[in-house]
Amino acid sequence: MSPTKNSKLWAIPLVFSLVIALSGCNTDTSPTATNTNVGSATGKQKVAVIISTLNNPWFVVLADSAKENATKLGYEAVVFDSQNDPAKETAHFDNVIASGYTAVLFNPTDADGSIANVRRGKDANVPVFCMDREINATDAAVSQVLSDNYSGCVAIGQHFVKEVGESGKYVELLGLVGDNNTRNRSDGFHSVVDRYPDLKMVAQQSADFDRAKALEVMEAILQANPDINAVFCGNDAMAMGAYQALLAAGKDRQVKVFGFDGADDVVNMIKEGKIVATGMQFPKLMAQTAAESADKYLKGERDIPQKVPVAVELVHQGNAAKYGNFGKADSE
Repeated sequence: MSPTKNSKLWAIPLVFSLVIALSGCNTDTSPTATNTNVGSATGKQKVAVIISTLNNPWFVVLADSAKENATKLGYEAVVFDSQNDPAKETAHFDNVIASGYTAVLFNPTDADGSIANVRRGKDANVPVFCMDREINATDAAVSQVLSDNYSGCVAIGQHFVKEVGESGKYVELLGLVGDNNTRNRSDGFHSVVDRYPDLKMVAQQSADFDRAKALEVMEAILQANPDINAVFCGNDAMAMGAYQALLAAGKDRQVKVFGFDGADDVVNMIKEGKIVATGMQFPKLMAQTAAESADKYLKGERDIPQKVPVAVELVHQGNAAKYGNFGKADSE
C-alpha cells in the first residue's frame, strides 16, 4: 500500500477516538459536577420529591402537591418513593446527586438515619427541604416544614377525655419507632390523658403508620382486651385499620376511634359518626411552603427559617363539614 492510502486508513480511528474523548467531557457524574447544574433536557432545573412512602393517600397528596408546586414555579419535578425503606431512600439520594438535580423536597424515613443523606445532598450542593417529618439536625437541611404534632395531639387528648370520660380502658397504636412524629404525637396525647388515673392504657403497640398492620395489631389486641372503650392511633391510616378490625369484631359502636392526619376517608367517617376525631395536618400547605422555600433559595435568598411550624386543627363531628380535600373544604 502507498503511504497516502495508509495515512487515510489511520485517520479514521483517530478522528473517531477524538469524537469520543470530546463527548466524554460532558458526562461527569461526580458530586462536584452538581455545583454547575444545567437542568434537564427541557432546559428546566430539576427538583426531586423524595417521599417516605406512597402506600398512604396522605403521603400521595404531599408528593403530588410538592410536584405540582415545583412545576408551577418552573422546575421539572420527579417523585421518588422510599417505601419506608432507608436503603431505598439512600439509593434515591445517590441517583438525585448523580443526575444533576438542583434541590430535594424531602419526607424522611427516619429522624436520625436520614441525616446522612441530607448531609450528602448539602455537600454536593443539592439543598434539601424537609416536609412533615423532621431530621434530628439543624445544620443539614435548609428548612424543615413541620406540623405542630405535639399541640395537635394535646387537642386530640382533650377531646378524647371529653368523649370517653375520665375512666375507661384504651389502646394506643404508635407509628414508626424511629420517627419524631410518633414520639411527639404520643407525648402530646399523654400530656392530657395521663392526668386521669382511671383512664387505663391496656396496650400500646407500633403499627408503623400502616393500615394493614394496624388491622392485624388491633385484631390481636382485641383478643386479649375485648372490653376496651377507645383507641388512639398515631395517624389516620392506622385509625382506618383499627376501625376495620373493630367492625369485623362487632365492636365498632363500643370502641371510640381517634386518628391524626386529616385524611379524606377519616374526615368522611367522622361526618358519619364512625370515627370520633382526627387532627388536620394540611399536607398541601406544607408542600407549597417547602417548594416556595426551595425556589427562593435557588434564586439566592438565604433568609429562610430552619423550622417552619404548621398548626394542626382538631376535626370532630361538630366541625367536620368545614374540612375536606386534605384541608379546608373550600380549598383547592
